[in-house]
Amino acid sequence: MSFGHSRRQFLQESTALAVTAFLPGSRAWATASPVPAGAVPIPPLDGELLQSGEILNDAASDFGHIVSLQPFAVLLPGSADDIQKMVVFAHDQGIKIAGMSKAGDSHSTFGQAQVEAGIVIDMSTLNRIHEINDDHAYADAGVRWLQLLEQTTPLGKTPPALTDYVGLSIGGSLSVGGIGGQSFRHGFMVDNVLELEVVTGRGQLVTCSPTERPFLFNAVRAGLGQFAVIVRARVRLIDVPPQTRTYTALYSDLSAMMSDQEMLLQDGRFDYVQGQAVANEETGSGWLYLLETVKYFEAGEPPDDSMLLSGLGFIPGTEAAVDQSFFEFANRLAPIIELLIQLGFWQLPHPWFNMFVPVPEAPSFIQNVLDQETAETIGPGSVILIYPFLKSRVGAPFMA
Repeated sequence: MSFGHSRRQFLQESTALAVTAFLPGSRAWATASPVPAGAVPIPPLDGELLQSGEILNDAASDFGHIVSLQPFAVLLPGSADDIQKMVVFAHDQGIKIAGMSKAGDSHSTFGQAQVEAGIVIDMSTLNRIHEINDDHAYADAGVRWLQLLEQTTPLGKTPPALTDYVGLSIGGSLSVGGIGGQSFRHGFMVDNVLELEVVTGRGQLVTCSPTERPFLFNAVRAGLGQFAVIVRARVRLIDVPPQTRTYTALYSDLSAMMSDQEMLLQDGRFDYVQGQAVANEETGSGWLYLLETVKYFEAGEPPDDSMLLSGLGFIPGTEAAVDQSFFEFANRLAPIIELLIQLGFWQLPHPWFNMFVPVPEAPSFIQNVLDQETAETIGPGSVILIYPFLKSRVGAPFMA
């Protein structure tokens, strides 16, 4: 799915003006040629540095639709060298600069990837998958997890942990953390990256890993782009069966559902464990609690439903199961999001956030919040997700 502009679309628009120089005195950009007197020419680029109302407005928008900070220009890099050059240029001229997964399509909710009066790097133009091996893939930061899965699932491979929505970019997810229903077993996305190629604040293109520049590696993983711009990542791959069975069941009591989640984390019978608070449509008020679990399996070898559901305290008769291919399961939100877009809900403000709550306090804390909310107050298309995970599986310092 694409919600913003492609580089080709940008360049085809008559209003997409290519920036040629920066005027330090007026803190403005020049788009004319030859370069005006006193202006500092931008370095030669493989891509484009662009400026127009529509492009800048896109870069001032994100999934939250709450904060809007407009940059001076948007860089569509044609190479990692372009990012190096513009980071050095921005440093020398005192200009703020930061990366964004795609102008107008950032999944941030409070303007974290926006740069007021600075330069936004639209990372979506760096979107090449360089290699896929038995145990890892090497890809540009602008590649979306969906694109990677399209290449790896036919080979029986997947990244160990995935967010529920796989339309996110690799670089963006690794800059934030990346939690999903597999995190109880494999940690977060940032716990499954083997190596990063980054551009530092001084414009150096360097490689970092657990053994090479480990301090930088640990700072960049879930570092919110504060320490370097991720341009490529080597991510771990594991074997995955081709089929999945998703089980859902309802609970009337949050503590009971979360207690079952804890049990499932310990016994490991499922490959994916998540929970949700959902509106009680039967009574028209209050909440029910949905346990969602997934078991991967080989074709012709379906899982034993009775064994997998044994010992769980859900409301009898509310359990259901759906079989899908692994790729269909990984990309299961695509039709839902398309519907939200058509209904206009995707464009509404999303004051969403994630928080980690210790297990002993979690049920009472969540229940207290829910007691003050209704389906109407959280808004259409909004969700309340409850991901259980084991702290022992989390290694990235900013997530631990």
